[in-house]
Amino acid sequence: MSKKIPQKWWDQFPKKLQVVSQARLWASIGAGGVLYLSPLVFNGLGLSPTEIGIGITCAALAGTISRFITGIFLDKGINCSTPIKIAALLVVLADINLLLSQDFNSYVQGQILLGTSAGIYWPSVEMTIPISCEDRFSTSKAFALARSADALGISIGALIGTIASSLGAIRLIYVIDIICMLILLKLLRYEKLSQVIEKSEVKKSTIQRFLKFKSTLNTNNVWVNKLIRLLILSLFCTGMLSLLQSGLPLDLVKGGINRPELQETLSGLIIAIQLILLLIFQWPIGNWLSHKNLEFSLKLSIICLGLGCLTLSISSIFTNGLYLALLSLIPIAIGLTAFLPTATEAIIKIVPLSNRGIAMAMYSQVFGISALISPLISGIIIESYGSGYLLWLIMFIISIPAFLLIKRMN
Repeated sequence: MSKKIPQKWWDQFPKKLQVVSQARLWASIGAGGVLYLSPLVFNGLGLSPTEIGIGITCAALAGTISRFITGIFLDKGINCSTPIKIAALLVVLADINLLLSQDFNSYVQGQILLGTSAGIYWPSVEMTIPISCEDRFSTSKAFALARSADALGISIGALIGTIASSLGAIRLIYVIDIICMLILLKLLRYEKLSQVIEKSEVKKSTIQRFLKFKSTLNTNNVWVNKLIRLLILSLFCTGMLSLLQSGLPLDLVKGGINRPELQETLSGLIIAIQLILLLIFQWPIGNWLSHKNLEFSLKLSIICLGLGCLTLSISSIFTNGLYLALLSLIPIAIGLTAFLPTATEAIIKIVPLSNRGIAMAMYSQVFGISALISPLISGIIIESYGSGYLLWLIMFIISIPAFLLIKRMN
């Protein structure tokens, strides 16, 4: 009997995974406009860059706390759709607050709600992927699909937000985000996405679970060492992702050692090209790597990111360095699209079932740390030296020990 071929590409994925991916798509569409354009909204209200930065910092701190609390509940076997729904409701409250906000205090309140929701959402939504993989469906392919949904959603959301801004209605990004959250809630209203946790584990108190996790760390188990290495690698890769949103635009506008300054419009266009490349590469790269081991995928990611950083650094030296800067976007996009699904899958494979929730929370927290540190460091370096030459050179140098850190991650 011949093997049954799915009628559509979409049909190859389990039903639950399809629902989760659709939910992530809508969540990312809403977030795309809010994340990229909120600073412009409140800059227009007269808030200083420092005040806007304080709001982002408050959001990151709120996310730190909510991530670990969420991780503890996930390890108790809670239905993952429940915290996702809670996160969506918090986003709606945050959007209403920010939509009506006219001062610094209400802006900070909205940011704290957004940060809290992000801390609840990310560990939970990442845990839904292995849970949704029925009949031993490849988790690598599942994570590639999920990241593709994220990339597509962010791109659509940023585009819609840009159009709204050009029409003088930039605050529509909050209305769009609310609509997306309502759609997400509808998609997940009947979904049950729970891990299979032993009853003895579920009955343990939060303190008992924390003490057990601390005890596990002290025993230096193999999986703990692998997790620590993976989190260090994640700091480098997520830092690179954050630099694309902060360091790269500033570097292009300021110009290099010999590379001319670039107009803000052209700089924005290059960032848009980077987002498009991430979208285009995410599924094919992720699908290809689903047939490779984790060590190969991580090494490919680090090599590509290091090569991209070196090319960006060299681009600063030449008068026509803009062409090299454009060329660097390709290895950087490949590196990021290789890393994002691979790192998440690595945690699922490395960490025991009873500790996956808090491990995923730790991994999610790396994104928050990168978002706090990378813009600050890049701003100081570019302001001090007048270009991003040293910034990208440092990132290339860091990629060398990062590559050597990868040992038998699969």
